Amino acid sequence: MSRRTFFTLILASCLVFLGWYQSISSALALGGQQPPLNQLAPDFTLPSNTGDGNISLSDYRGQWVVLYFYPKDFTPGCTLEARRFQEDLPKYQARNVQILGVSADDVDSHSEFCDSEGLKFPLLADITGEVSKAYGSWLGSMSVRHTYLIDPQGILRERFLGVRPAIHSAEVLARLDELQAANS
Repeated sequence: MSRRTFFTLILASCLVFLGWYQSISSALALGGQQPPLNQLAPDFTLPSNTGDGNISLSDYRGQWVVLYFYPKDFTPGCTLEARRFQEDLPKYQARNVQILGVSADDVDSHSEFCDSEGLKFPLLADITGEVSKAYGSWLGSMSVRHTYLIDPQGILRERFLGVRPAIHSAEVLARLDELQAANS
């Protein structure tokens, strides 16, 4: 067994275990203190595999943002989650929503991952974990699988902890519909 395969299996096992934590407190989840709902989301600028190289949350004022944190490019759960977001990308675009993925992988890894999976939304490189920590989504050396919905004014409206990659995009879309209907 190669070293990469071994570490991928270990990481996948840990992620399965973490997925069982469905009853996590919304104030303090695995990964740290959560930012408060109904307040400005923590702003950031991170390097990306797309555009001019850097993306800021404030670049997306005027539209909804799905900000999702994930552990590692090319791992089974992260690949499934990214594929589901990509499959539903036209539905997000129809709702004026930008998807942003964040992990501790570098820009080169993100580029390879996007090319491999046909992803058409930006992945951001949080190699120091600074942004993941600001969102209570950092565990040791990697991001924890959490998702945040941010409204067009930059207000954090929803968080998803204990994400299940296979159905997560559908859950996010359903909640977006509820939030957008309430704000119209």
